[in-house]
Amino acid sequence: MKNNLVGKIKHVSGYLVSIIIFIACLLWIVYFNGDRHYILLSMICLVASMLPFYWHFETRNSEAREIVFLAVLATIAALGRVALAAVPGVKPTSFVVVMTGLTLGPEAGFIVGSTSALVSNLFLGQGPWTPWQMFAWGLMGITAGLVRNFKWAHKRKYLAGLGVAYGFLFGWIMDLWYAMVYVQPLNIKTFIAAYATSFYFDLTHGITTAVLLFFFYESWYKIITRFKYKYGLANVQQEIDQQSF
Repeated sequence: MKNNLVGKIKHVSGYLVSIIIFIACLLWIVYFNGDRHYILLSMICLVASMLPFYWHFETRNSEAREIVFLAVLATIAALGRVALAAVPGVKPTSFVVVMTGLTLGPEAGFIVGSTSALVSNLFLGQGPWTPWQMFAWGLMGITAGLVRNFKWAHKRKYLAGLGVAYGFLFGWIMDLWYAMVYVQPLNIKTFIAAYATSFYFDLTHGITTAVLLFFFYESWYKIITRFKYKYGLANVQQEIDQQSF
């Protein structure tokens, strides 16, 4: 009982520390010319995104292959974005991040989301936007992981709606950075205008994610779940112990 309580406290603490570090880095970029040190801040955000995973890592029997599998998923997510970079708003990365969260949990979703942003920008260009993208995709992975135990989160029609919502959520987070850093003067009119200009890009992003989730959710879920049970990833032994056969 006591060990479970300590494990939960560590689990929650990992998320809180990561989010606090992310927010501190984002505020540094906005208010203290942090855009001059975006590579350093990006690396700090990357380390922060790993904290929940490694905090949780201590409380269960995990192996290096779990980290390798997450690295593979992050690479797939990054390459998907790079391959379709010429098409505005089309970001298959979000699909991979959401699927990771739904199958492997919030820690895995967070680390794949934030890492894929950093890795893909090695090809597309690093900048002060990188930590914001890491935060946006990391948040996407966390929330997907948190809703994975609800039945509706595994029904395609609801997943499609969730995909559209994620497209706008990502866009709104990036619009916030753009408005706070580049829009002058910043008032309610210019703030709304900054958000309005990205509407069609956000809509394209959301529709792309929705279509991929609707048509490929089942196949990806089976593939990732097969690896999950075969190699004992993401607390799978605990899930097995809780099942009644």
